[in-house]
Amino acid sequence: MYFQAQNVKHSIFLLSFLMVSIMWSQQSDTSYKKRVLEASEVDILFSYYDQDGQNAAVTGGEGTEELTDATSSIVLRMPMNEDDILTVDVGLSAYTSASSSNVNPLDGGLLVSPFDASSGESRKDVLVYINPSYQHSSEDRNSIWSVNGYVSSEYDYFSIGFGGSFTKLFNERNTEVTLSANVFLDKWNSQYPIELREGFFDDRISGNGTYSPIFSEFEDENRNSYSISLGFSQILSRKLQGALFMDLVSQNGLLSTPFQRVYFSDFEDFYIDDFQLADNVEQLPDSRFKIPVGGRLNYYLNDLIVLRSYYRFYWDNWGIRSHTASLEVPIKLTDKFTLYPTYRYYTQTAADYFYAKEQALSTFVHYTSDYDLSKYNAHQYGVGVRYKDIFTSARVFNFGLKAIDLRFGQYERSDGLNAFIITLGTTFVGN
Repeated sequence: MYFQAQNVKHSIFLLSFLMVSIMWSQQSDTSYKKRVLEASEVDILFSYYDQDGQNAAVTGGEGTEELTDATSSIVLRMPMNEDDILTVDVGLSAYTSASSSNVNPLDGGLLVSPFDASSGESRKDVLVYINPSYQHSSEDRNSIWSVNGYVSSEYDYFSIGFGGSFTKLFNERNTEVTLSANVFLDKWNSQYPIELREGFFDDRISGNGTYSPIFSEFEDENRNSYSISLGFSQILSRKLQGALFMDLVSQNGLLSTPFQRVYFSDFEDFYIDDFQLADNVEQLPDSRFKIPVGGRLNYYLNDLIVLRSYYRFYWDNWGIRSHTASLEVPIKLTDKFTLYPTYRYYTQTAADYFYAKEQALSTFVHYTSDYDLSKYNAHQYGVGVRYKDIFTSARVFNFGLKAIDLRFGQYERSDGLNAFIITLGTTFVGN
């Protein structure tokens, strides 16, 4: 909670400082060179996400996955001069989770079950973040440099990051190459299942023998991530545009989630009511290397329809291989309204360390029952509508309404997880 309060204070201070700087720079600018960004823009974004399933990792791969999340953010894009743009993205995400409530299932009702939510404090959390970035374009607009930072905080996790990118345009801007790098330095405030905490005792425990898990706390709570990305975009014809990209991602540190239980096949089962007590928490390697490679191909069919396709292949050294393919078909209904039907397919193999409930042995070095690391495929269907007014005729204070986006997506996974998300975004442009 301390980190959350500090982040909010720092965000308010930084935004106030930025607004003063912007007003000063605009007043002192006497040049008439065309700006990269002519006027300040404000995006106001909101999303609501809801999911349910029966394979919660918090309860060892069996139990409710019910979760709701509401996220809101404000993105300010401000011209500092003709060549530079400052962007500040500030937001918060508040969720309620039946799954995470079972980190401590004993602070709820009388009957304890992995398929019911506890009413304790672990059922909810708030994430607060700020993500500023600064972009500079060359005089000929064929080179773009940018730097960015990131800070976020929630009850059990704190993250700080920074990075930068360089973009070069060639061939009369028909070719674009981007190289970027980012670093995230994160730290857990580990929250373990209640039965594995020091001093735990409950006289309702049932089972053969004495409950004796093999758990010990993690010594290192840091998690560091490093990524390098390369992107290439090319206008192939008047109607066809393509892009290729590749990322190299390295992670090290505490890659296990401290509150996700595991049950062994060679251990006796112990319960409180219907809730099975953990034999340990998941144990994953302390390093991971990822390589996603993909591309986009957009085809302008006619004045009314554009085809936007996407494909990505993913590989990591934990044994996961995945394929993602999607298609979006914007349909221009009028000069101001566009309809966006979308479809996305995803499939992956299981990680080498995934075991369903009571399939792992206590002698194994690494194991998890997190179904996000299992073999599955998923379908996502969506539709959106966009209103765009280049003349910004509707106004709020001194800002004109440039666009409104409303989208809905339905997600269905082969392991039974189902979810939907609603997003609403608005863009305002200043005088």
